[in-house]
Amino acid sequence: MAPLARFLPPPGIAIAVVAVTFLSLLISAGLRATPGVLMVPLELNFGWSRASISFAAALGILLYGLVGPFAAAFMQIFGIRRTMMGGLALMSASTFASLWMSQPWHYVLTWGVLAGLGSGSVAMVLGAAIVNRWFAARQGLMMGLLSASTATGALIFLPVLAWLSRYGAWKPTVIAVCIASALLVPLVALLVPERPQDVGTRRYGEHDDAPAAPLPQSKATMSLAFTALGRGARTPIFWLLFGTFFVCGLTTNGLVGTHLIAYCGDMGIAPVAAAGLLSLMGFFDLFGTTASGWLTDRYDPKKLLAIYYGLRGLSLIALPFQEWNATSLAIFSVFYGLDWIATVPPTMNLANRHFGEREAPILFGWILVGHQIGAAVAAFGAGFIRQEYGSYLPAFVLAGCFGVLASAAFLIPARRRPRLATA
Repeated sequence: MAPLARFLPPPGIAIAVVAVTFLSLLISAGLRATPGVLMVPLELNFGWSRASISFAAALGILLYGLVGPFAAAFMQIFGIRRTMMGGLALMSASTFASLWMSQPWHYVLTWGVLAGLGSGSVAMVLGAAIVNRWFAARQGLMMGLLSASTATGALIFLPVLAWLSRYGAWKPTVIAVCIASALLVPLVALLVPERPQDVGTRRYGEHDDAPAAPLPQSKATMSLAFTALGRGARTPIFWLLFGTFFVCGLTTNGLVGTHLIAYCGDMGIAPVAAAGLLSLMGFFDLFGTTASGWLTDRYDPKKLLAIYYGLRGLSLIALPFQEWNATSLAIFSVFYGLDWIATVPPTMNLANRHFGEREAPILFGWILVGHQIGAAVAAFGAGFIRQEYGSYLPAFVLAGCFGVLASAAFLIPARRRPRLATA
């Protein structure tokens, strides 16, 4: 039981849980975005290659996604609060240990493996677990708020980290992430009860006579996750969504989120100013994602995804050839920010249509794994291309072509197949 939560009124408990979860997701996403800030300082201080630094970032991004389905099982076995505390503690410890790194493999171990495992335990699946456990009403609003923290929060967090590394120093940035992660551990312990029943209340919006929802058994949850994956993998729509979400990750946090600051540095733009562009994207992401949800309720989600991926791909192809000045980059940031995670609502809508409400969230979790694989490929691949060719131009053009191909995939007529059974 969370000690201080016992003394809050029921609405206050729910607000405290959401606030602490929001901050945890923000720090987790911020940690995963930090390698983009550290790339140039580490290159300057240690002389490491851009490819080796990018490999650590790619590994962390990959584990951030792969851990998700298993973190959900840990939440059933050990509890949400313990999983949150463990993930945050591992994030803090791994970044703290990196202060003594001197070889590239130290960076891969601390920021790639350990921080990837920790941040993956405090990711999108945590938001879904908190919403289901604490809210019977306003679930969509709460899930949207917590989802925004994983995308918008990370981008807004970047200017602070870039300011800390503005003179080529990398340790102040690492220390900031380490302290932020550590400070949240006691907050989770004090303010996040495991269940509403533990503090004598019910889910927000739940009637007093409604039966308490039992916790699922851990073995059943693990079995359902893999069984649903096996059934979903036999349908073309799963691979369409998995493949296009691969492109989504490749073109967002993998490429732009990890390498835009370094690309701007190549073009003579200061890191703080470049991080400000990502912050601007994060601000407009709030509006773009909200509008995408509104449009998804009214229009064909496949057509929306075709538009989103097509515009995203064309903008990436055009970016290297535009004037690298404040006006053109600001226009790109606003446009790209509106499209940053606009793909999520229509993708989730298609998952619900084809897999049913029972299995759609599980399969959406596996589709998110495709997103992180794409992000990892771009994080490493763009660094490798920059090292081999001396420019990011081929990486951005290639990613743009993938966006155009993803758009075309939704325009190809597909034979209708029966929906997966939900019983």
